[in-house]
Amino acid sequence: MRNLIRPLAAALLLSSSLAAPSLAQDNNVIRYVPQGDLRVLDPIWTTGTVTQVFGMMIYDTLFAHDGKLQVQPQMVESWSVTPDNLVYRFTLRSGLAFHDGSPVTSKDVIPSLQRWGKRDIMGQRLFQSIAKLDAVDDRTFTITMKEPYGLVIKSIGRVGGLAPVIMTAKMAATDAGTQVPEHIGSGPFTYDPKEWVPGSKIVLRKNPKYVSRSEPSSWAAGEKKVMVDRVEWTYIPDPATIAAALNAGEIDLWETPINDMIPGLKRNPNVTIQRGDPLGNVGTLRPNHLHPPFNDVRARQALGYLMEQEDYLRASVSSDPNDWRVCWSLFVCGSGNDTTKGTEAYTAGTRAERDAKAKKLFEEAGYKGEPIVILQATDFPTFSAAALVMADSLKRIGVKVDLQATDWNSVLTRRAVKAAPAQGGWNIFFTSGAGVSGGDPFTNPASTACDKAWFGWPCHAGIEKLRDAWTREVDPKKQREVLDELHAQLMEQGIWYTYGQWFTQTAFRSNLKGIQASPVRYFWNVTKG
Repeated sequence: MRNLIRPLAAALLLSSSLAAPSLAQDNNVIRYVPQGDLRVLDPIWTTGTVTQVFGMMIYDTLFAHDGKLQVQPQMVESWSVTPDNLVYRFTLRSGLAFHDGSPVTSKDVIPSLQRWGKRDIMGQRLFQSIAKLDAVDDRTFTITMKEPYGLVIKSIGRVGGLAPVIMTAKMAATDAGTQVPEHIGSGPFTYDPKEWVPGSKIVLRKNPKYVSRSEPSSWAAGEKKVMVDRVEWTYIPDPATIAAALNAGEIDLWETPINDMIPGLKRNPNVTIQRGDPLGNVGTLRPNHLHPPFNDVRARQALGYLMEQEDYLRASVSSDPNDWRVCWSLFVCGSGNDTTKGTEAYTAGTRAERDAKAKKLFEEAGYKGEPIVILQATDFPTFSAAALVMADSLKRIGVKVDLQATDWNSVLTRRAVKAAPAQGGWNIFFTSGAGVSGGDPFTNPASTACDKAWFGWPCHAGIEKLRDAWTREVDPKKQREVLDELHAQLMEQGIWYTYGQWFTQTAFRSNLKGIQASPVRYFWNVTKG
């Protein structure tokens, strides 16, 4: 009874919080339920998807990715680079203006890039190779490099991570470790802080003075023509309440419906279900390189032989293969950087043969029967199921397992602990990331920079040299050769493994037209009628 009362009470609360029925049917208002509560508004301060959606609505970027993952000019009208690949010259489009009416100039762009460069991993690496940034005039600026660097345009036009949005010079002067106090962008929507109700609602209005590009819209690139007066975000934590509201037409779009709710939504002819992101999400198994047995490469390789991806995907995502795909590439299938170099050994032979290899590798690594501590985030069904699959796989070859059930926030704290597993540390945890950002060998967890690496702290000088060589290479063919060798080394060293790729869905009322299948929810060129 308690389970029935909770969503019913939430639904009644939702109905009372929404505006009058006439406004609910207003074709100039889109009512949107994001995947989480918008608590941080500064898109340079957090990689959280909900904050990045907000940032892309009110700010603009110099370049942007289109649906083919190609970088296209956005705020930039034209650009060039000298033959020695050292000086980049950019000219802004005319007519760009912030929401307060002030023009966007080079003197806004430069501090915006500098602030972003202190927070974002791609920005940090880019600025290591930058000698200086100069404002030539109000619409023209240059970036002078210390050395040729192959990711200049890709970095300042990146998708995923921290988007290099352009702020006013005043806001961009805010310390990179502090959130900006005001949110004045030049993007297609404006934000009024007076209408923000933390934990409940935020309202974004059409910017009537926004100067759009004329090219066809594709993801964050091209035309950004706003077809409605406002987009209202309503945060609702209970999935059953959201589904009921969408079926009733009280909301227009649910960003990430859970799988359990999708069959019911599909039965409603007024609701459309669409795959949200063509690159989906990618699962990650992360071993701890600091302590036995995974401080030995052979034990890490054993995990690779146990990675029966179809088992993980069926258990953690769905029994329907249309919802996922087996993908061994650490650089994400479909990203353009995907490769199978180094994966051949882990996929050859029968399951029994792979189990036998895994068992032998554990023995050779000196495994003495100590329990393998696996962190299981029980409030994240995908991660929880993946932990159970690995636990079963290890037990199958005679390895002792200590499966520690906890919540995801505790995992986030625990994974930073470097102590031995028996003293509060860990051996394995599971997570996932957006495919659109994981396809980059520099921004995904490929770092092996010891204490500076991501949780698990792998340490391998050769891999770091390859990562650095990939960023510096300006010849696409040679860059690809470096990437293949990098992937082979990552697999040989067992730095981490992916347990597959899966695709989230978006649900919306069928009278919404123009919803893009994209990694970030875009509301331009969307009509409601």
